[in-house]
Amino acid sequence: MVGMLLVISNRTVNAKTETINEADTELCETVKMALISSLREPVDKAIVEIYKDDENAPEGLTWASYDTEILKIKQLYGVGGLYEMTLKVYPYYRAHMGYGEDEVVINTRGKLISYKHLKTYPRTSTKGSKN
Repeated sequence: MVGMLLVISNRTVNAKTETINEADTELCETVKMALISSLREPVDKAIVEIYKDDENAPEGLTWASYDTEILKIKQLYGVGGLYEMTLKVYPYYRAHMGYGEDEVVINTRGKLISYKHLKTYPRTSTKGSKN
């Protein structure tokens, strides 16, 4: 009975799983994009809060995960516990016309911890356009 338990537990410990990467990027880059994309809701909330009182902010201000930087990942409780991530986000309007830079802190439970507006870019004028 004891020998049987050792064999079973030994197989479990030595079992290896191979990650299948079906993306167009290296695994590390794919994980980064997946992580940032999974935080869309709290980043959207931060963008709304940051620009809500900006009278010059264009309608439809959004952001792209591929243009977002992870500045810091802070482990709060230990491996596999809660993490806080600081992101640098570049909101844009229309065809990726940059409007600003912002720093957003979110935890891995999807909670918006804090945000800070860093910079506003001058709006580009296009003939016949409202924004």
